[in-house]
Amino acid sequence: MHTQPTYRGFFILLLLLLAGAFLINVSLGSVSIPFSEVISGLTGNGTTKASWQYILIEYRLPKAITAMLAGGGLAVSGLLMQTLFRNPLAGPFVLGLSSGASLGVAFLILGAGFFGGVMGGFLTNEWSLVIAAALGSFLVLLAVLAVTFKIKDTMAILIIGLMFGSVTAAVVAVLSYFSNAEQLQQYIFWSFGSLGNQSWQGVFILSVCCFIGFGFSYVSSKSLNALLLGENYAKSMGLHIKKTTFLLIIATSILAGSITAFAGPIAFVGLAVPHVTRQFFKTSNHFVLIPAVLLSGSLLLLICDTIAQLPFSEYTLPINAITSLVGAPIVIWLLVRKRKLLF
Repeated sequence: MHTQPTYRGFFILLLLLLAGAFLINVSLGSVSIPFSEVISGLTGNGTTKASWQYILIEYRLPKAITAMLAGGGLAVSGLLMQTLFRNPLAGPFVLGLSSGASLGVAFLILGAGFFGGVMGGFLTNEWSLVIAAALGSFLVLLAVLAVTFKIKDTMAILIIGLMFGSVTAAVVAVLSYFSNAEQLQQYIFWSFGSLGNQSWQGVFILSVCCFIGFGFSYVSSKSLNALLLGENYAKSMGLHIKKTTFLLIIATSILAGSITAFAGPIAFVGLAVPHVTRQFFKTSNHFVLIPAVLLSGSLLLLICDTIAQLPFSEYTLPINAITSLVGAPIVIWLLVRKRKLLF
């Protein structure tokens, strides 16, 4: 490929920007830590204050790693869905996985009002929200996979995924009606998304899930390139459409489901990052796009998390609000400037 050096330059730039955003992210927060102390703490030399070391290692570092994993995972899963359904508006949650996770959390938090306190006891476990969200996503995944085996048309799968989302939203509305203000507030706070308060055990589990999803995605690059030319052409090349669809749905489910379970539903990243990346790389080759989208998504969510922290302030804004406020103008500007959507 003659343009490979150009791609190499873009990848080097993305890696440098990602490293810079990572260092800035762990440096800023409600507690001011000098940049030299941050470097010393990250390199294993320790900081002059034990409290700084604790904040850096036990809070800021897991949060920054979670931001990179979540941003990259959502961006890659969004790219997979846009290519599979040939729809620029498709995102990582188009199959109803986020709605399933929301339903699982709603049963846990809001179920106390509906079931008379039966569900309330499970909230004492620190893993309860993660398990509830994961189970909700998994149940929706099973339903989508069952449909995949019976329906050949990928657009029908897209519509059914949207219908699953509508059904789960209706159930959540019923649960909300029978809940009190405190339960509703707790559920709403979860729906805002959060990258903080992650233990190293949680970061490890999320990392394993994301790397498995990244692996499935990258090995599907050749199939994704064939799908861009249409299903009939892909079949003529020997591509098994149903098997490919199944693999892409599994990869998306692992990425989007695990991220939603640990960080809550984070909007915009999966929908917008693939489009922004295509504008810069100007290629439809998924061997290039997948790693590029992964790095771009990680960079965007790190930047958004840094802004959401409101540096030197004790307040933290919802990450969902920041991703849309920061990302949407960028996408609008790019589309107006380029005057067309590359797909």
